Amino acid sequence: MLFRRKPTEPAKEPANPAKPEEKQGFFSRLRAKLNRGNSWLTYDLADLFRGRKIDAQILEELESRLLLADVGVEATESILSDLQKRVARNELQDVAALITALRDAIVDILAPCAQPLVIDRSRSPYVILVVGVNGSGKTTSIGKLARRLTDADYTVMLAAGDTFRAAAIEQLNVWAERSGSEFASQQAGADPGAVVFDALQSAKSRRTDILLADTAGRLHSQSHLMEELKKVKRVIQRVDPTAPHEVLLVLDANQGQNALSQAIQFNEAVGVTGLVLTKLDGTAKGGIVVAIARRLKLPIRFIGIGEQAEDFGEFDALAFATALVEGPKQ
Repeated sequence: MLFRRKPTEPAKEPANPAKPEEKQGFFSRLRAKLNRGNSWLTYDLADLFRGRKIDAQILEELESRLLLADVGVEATESILSDLQKRVARNELQDVAALITALRDAIVDILAPCAQPLVIDRSRSPYVILVVGVNGSGKTTSIGKLARRLTDADYTVMLAAGDTFRAAAIEQLNVWAERSGSEFASQQAGADPGAVVFDALQSAKSRRTDILLADTAGRLHSQSHLMEELKKVKRVIQRVDPTAPHEVLLVLDANQGQNALSQAIQFNEAVGVTGLVLTKLDGTAKGGIVVAIARRLKLPIRFIGIGEQAEDFGEFDALAFATALVEGPKQ
């Protein structure tokens, strides 16, 4: 097994992972990138129905747009029902008021899920098991999270539990070098459980703060691979019965309703405790975040809006709803 450790540094108190100015910069990029072009929910709605009171035709148009954006039937019905009641009470006089009410309704769904990742320092190492399907951006998200954590003065080890692809091991090694993280791997084809088990033992002996364990991408419908994932979790618990302390599911927002199916099945298999939504830049399917929040109510830890490390940030319900509903800032 290969281990690498970054140079020893004096212990420091953890820094704030996201400073206010950094958050503001990320939210500005989110609004510029999410549903760019003419694909945001209320694009040209005010022009189409300028000067009109809200009626059935306007609500039907809004319903169609919500469904096309992958908000889903369940969440769309809930949102429309609330808006129809407010229209009936004459609380919404025009399209501008309707757009504001729509944004607020989406915030109400998302806000309970906007829960940042909190590292419990009493758990050492704090074990984060990262799961997801092929192509979801899982390994890249691990690398970006590792950089975020090392910038906050945590010591981090990356465990290359995706042993099916040599390229995945190499990619994770590159991210370990970029972030200054320790790295643990075995040869391609090794047993994933053994890799994670040995990495956890090493992280404990080195008193590493956080172990980020990659796993092989797998389709949620591949039952034998899901069983293997359960095995990895059991192996971790042989070293620390309280671990993994976080099971982070990475979902590609472009998958639309299929991402919801993935979330349901991964949650049933290994008990997902947090979500990362990736590839939100430019997608017309950003509403899937609302569908997932409405159905599963799982904490959404992070979202990704691009390839760069700074395009990875904590989820904010109001910022996301504003970008989804109102589009790029004019």
